[in-house]
Amino acid sequence: MAVTNKRPADIPLVVHLIYRLDFGGLETLLVDCINHMPPERYRHAVVCLTGYTAFADKITRPGVELYALDKQPGLGLGIHVKLFKLLRRLRPSVLHTYNFACAEYAAPAWLAGVPVRVHAEHGRDASDPQGLNRKHNFLRRALVPFIDRYVPVSHDLARWLTNVVGIPSRKSELIMNGVDTVRFAPGLAAATTPWAGQDVFVIGTVGRLQDVKDQASLIAAFALLCTAHPEGRARLRLAVVGDGPLRDKLAQKAQALGVADLVWFPGARNDIPELMRSFDLFVLSSIAEGTPVTLLEAMACGLPVVATAVGGIPEVVQDGVNGALVPAGNPQALSDALGLYAADASRVAAHGAAARTNIERHYSVAAMVGAYTALYDRLGKRTNNLNEITQPCAE
Repeated sequence: MAVTNKRPADIPLVVHLIYRLDFGGLETLLVDCINHMPPERYRHAVVCLTGYTAFADKITRPGVELYALDKQPGLGLGIHVKLFKLLRRLRPSVLHTYNFACAEYAAPAWLAGVPVRVHAEHGRDASDPQGLNRKHNFLRRALVPFIDRYVPVSHDLARWLTNVVGIPSRKSELIMNGVDTVRFAPGLAAATTPWAGQDVFVIGTVGRLQDVKDQASLIAAFALLCTAHPEGRARLRLAVVGDGPLRDKLAQKAQALGVADLVWFPGARNDIPELMRSFDLFVLSSIAEGTPVTLLEAMACGLPVVATAVGGIPEVVQDGVNGALVPAGNPQALSDALGLYAADASRVAAHGAAARTNIERHYSVAAMVGAYTALYDRLGKRTNNLNEITQPCAE
């Protein structure tokens, strides 16, 4: 462990502003950055526009304070004032905002005197999967003077910010997502599941149950697979891990398609690495993504992947090497890809090993945390230099 003589108050503070701290990929990245960043370099606080859940317990770094602004649906102009006052009290060196819902708060942070404002784009919403909403993109451009650096997490998002939104390339810096390859690794203990000890082929997905993840198409594809291979139906299982507004609707869909007895909805879980090690194949059916954390975690666990060819996914999944890519919103294509793995154990093993190798080489949490630490350092140093230049000369 590094030794530092700095008092806590002398260590720069990063305030992370997120819409809600709950179970999810973006939230996992935030927590990993806090837990893995050298404590002598930066302190951290998390501000949630709405609130937070037990997921906050995953923050193991001592001294990290959490704040909930309790924002209600709508504009919530009073939240700008509330955040301004909080930032004036905390006096952070960096405000790091996440996704569109938090971008506008770079302006009150600037007013509050926060020296560095970083905004990360981790993906797009189901309502605007291509990121073409003119009003939203106008607002993103309007915030350019208040944001020191935009951070896209995939090459796809980087191109979109520059070519579609119109963010100056000098203000954009790509930082790829990373995962903990020690916790997420093959060959370790697996979770106890309803199919433990049975000779079954388990298809699994992990994510918030909402429109952008399109688990409805996955359930439809699974039903098609069961229909196409009635002789293998008894071997097939689908695990849909996560919670969200569509949980009841998805369960009803499984019932209507006659596969409810084969689909497991365990809800939000704290044992994701162990659960993933109980899968044979990981699936992501999203209609929009950045670089999905759950995808990286699954590949780190040595799982082959069937995923939709959206956002940054094709940058990670090499079709025919470590997984298969299919069009979004196409249950038949998804079903066909699932069937190839369910029928071929050698494909599962080869593609799973290649998936693990890809993550080890390109998507480690150490590389991600190092990139964010270096970004904070550079922007903070630049700000300090500017402050020195603009200080009046001593007489």
